Amino acid sequence: MKLNQLPNLISIFRFILVAPVIWSLLHGQYVTALVLFAVAGFSDALDGFLAKHFHWVSRLGSVLDPLADKLLLVSCYLTLAWLGFIPVWLVTVVILRDVLIVIGGAIFHLLFGQFEMAPSRISKLNTFFQIIFVLAVVFYHGDFLLKPWIIEALGYIVLVTTITSGADYVWVWGHKAVQAAKQKQQHSS
Repeated sequence: MKLNQLPNLISIFRFILVAPVIWSLLHGQYVTALVLFAVAGFSDALDGFLAKHFHWVSRLGSVLDPLADKLLLVSCYLTLAWLGFIPVWLVTVVILRDVLIVIGGAIFHLLFGQFEMAPSRISKLNTFFQIIFVLAVVFYHGDFLLKPWIIEALGYIVLVTTITSGADYVWVWGHKAVQAAKQKQQHSS
């Protein structure tokens, strides 16, 4: 194994952590779930640091890293909704945003070729609040003295940032698609 593959291996490790996190949540082992979720978060920061600091960035890593993050978050959201800890409507909005982004990216790729999708500031903020929301819900149900209004407020913050970041992606990538279509038309003329 080459050292430059280490960030990708760490991302794969994060994929593996999803099952134990979900199992822990389903079996009411909230401290274990929190520890595993924290390890996953640390691994995300570590692989990002290694990739940027040592220039170990790869196309595979640019796919694995966000995919591992999304798998963990979506799995946690679905599980917490299954347990009745968070509203289904919020999970639906979170998943629809991600589906919209994937479909939009696939359409852009099919029509205009390969592209580099970097998360926007609002998308990073949305991911941050999605993570904080999961942690807060698990803390609350693990009897860690968290007030219910905090969960409710965080839920609405997740809703607003999810909708805003989804709209931002549609706006930015819609604009890029229009520009790419104009360039494609100019080259074919």
